[in-house]
Amino acid sequence: MTARPWHADAWTRLQARRERDALPHALLLAGPAGLGKRDFLAAFVNGLLCQHPAAGVACGTCRGCQLLAAGTHPDLITLSFGLRKDGVTRSEIVVDQIRDLSQRLSMASQFGGWQVVTIDPADAMNAAAANALLKTLEEPTPSTLLALVADEPARLPATIRSRCQRIDFLVPSREAALDWLRAEGVQDAPAALEAAGGNPGMARAWAAGGALKQRGEVRHDLKALAAGRGDAMEVVKRWQAADPSRYLWFAAQAATDELRARASGKAAPLDSQLDDEALDGWYGKANRARDALRGPLRADLILIELLAAWR
Repeated sequence: MTARPWHADAWTRLQARRERDALPHALLLAGPAGLGKRDFLAAFVNGLLCQHPAAGVACGTCRGCQLLAAGTHPDLITLSFGLRKDGVTRSEIVVDQIRDLSQRLSMASQFGGWQVVTIDPADAMNAAAANALLKTLEEPTPSTLLALVADEPARLPATIRSRCQRIDFLVPSREAALDWLRAEGVQDAPAALEAAGGNPGMARAWAAGGALKQRGEVRHDLKALAAGRGDAMEVVKRWQAADPSRYLWFAAQAATDELRARASGKAAPLDSQLDDEALDGWYGKANRARDALRGPLRADLILIELLAAWR
C-alpha cells in the first residue's frame, strides 16, 4: 500500500475486486499530476505479479518481485514515449507501439498468472494509436490487465474511457494534505499547498524545488509590467529558462487572486490595469498558453503574446 492516505478507499475497493476474482480487464487511473497515481499503480501491479502477496502487498523477496525490481519481469509491459529513428524521444504514443503491444499480448503469461500492461501517459496517444488500442480493449485476453494513466483523461477518446474501470484521484481535504506535507517534512506547508492549488504532491515537489520563490517572482513581474516598469523580454527569458509551464500556472493563479481581491473590496495585489472582464479573459489566455507549450510553437513567442496582453 502506498503512503498517501487519500489512496486508501481506492486501494480497498480494488483489492476487494481482486479477492473476488473480479478485476476489470482495463483500468484508467485519472487525475492531476502530483496525487500519486503512478505510485499507486506500481504498488498494485507489484502485488498482482508477486508470488506471495499479503493483502495485495508484494513480499519484495520472491522471484517475481526481484524481476520487478530489476525491470525485467516478462509479464509486465510498460508503454510510454518511444524513440524516433533519429533517436529523439517522441512527444506522443504512436500506432506502431500499440500494434507491437497486440502481438506481445498474443503470447501467454510466462509465469502462468497475470499479464499487465501500463500505458503512461495514455492521454499522449495519437488518434491512430487510440483506435488501435480500442480493438485490444474490445477483445481482451484472459488474465490480462491494461492500466492506463492520464493526467488529462478528457484528452482520451470517449470510446477508450468507456471501456475502462476508472479510478479518479482527487485533491484531498486541506487538513489531510497539510498533515501529509508536515509528515513529509515540508517547511511552510500552508504556503506550499496554496501555491499548488491544494495538490499535496505538487506542493511537496515545488517546496523542494524552490517554486515558492518563483511564485513571488511572477507576482512581482506582473505588478511591475502593469505599472509600466520592467522589461517584458527580460521576463520572458527568465520564465522560459526555468519552467515556463510553472510560471504560467502561477500567472493564472495571480490573476485569480486579483479578481478575488477586487470582488471582496480588498487592495488588488497586482494593480492590473485590465478591467474585470479583460482580467478574466487573460486568466484563460494564461491557461491556454500553458497547454500550448506542449505543441510545436516556440515558448518565447507564447510568453511574449501573453505578456503583451497583460500590459
